Amino acid sequence: MGKHGLATWLVILLNFATLLTSLACSYCPSPSPPKPPKVKHPLPPLPPKHPPHVKPPHTPMPPNPPAVKPPYVPKPPVVEPPYVPKPPVVKPPYVPKPPVVEPPYMPHDTLKLGACVDLLGGLVHIGIGSSAKDTCCPVLQGLVDLDAAVCLCTAIKVKLLNVNIIIPIALQVLVGCGKTPPSGFQCPA
Repeated sequence: MGKHGLATWLVILLNFATLLTSLACSYCPSPSPPKPPKVKHPLPPLPPKHPPHVKPPHTPMPPNPPAVKPPYVPKPPVVEPPYVPKPPVVKPPYVPKPPVVEPPYMPHDTLKLGACVDLLGGLVHIGIGSSAKDTCCPVLQGLVDLDAAVCLCTAIKVKLLNVNIIIPIALQVLVGCGKTPPSGFQCPA
């Protein structure tokens, strides 16, 4: 039956519903609306309140002037600029990156190096003794002369001590340990 069968059944049901309502009250007359009473007007109708509309006389339109076309002007030819080759792309020369300079090797026992620096800070007013050599020399063993000097400078800076006062004492201790820093050595900034 499908789609059309359902539509057919709906139409049949609607017809039955209409039939039932007409059979339900077959003897009832349908009411008719009452008719308005006729009234006679004793006066004739009044003329309209607006005056009649008078049309103006017809005046012909003036003739249109003939259409004038502008003269034909050809478009100028398209002129392209002369071919100019692009300049070659110049790459900047290769500049190698500077090598990465790592800080010098610091001794394994940085606590002992800190103790050495603390001892150097206390020697500012006393002077160098054998205790400074005994504390600092074993820590600086195995370092090259310059590396030993740079390690001491770094440790002095880490301890926030005044480099200008303590470095001459540290250089004397280095010499006492058998290390000879370069002449005119200064702590790196």
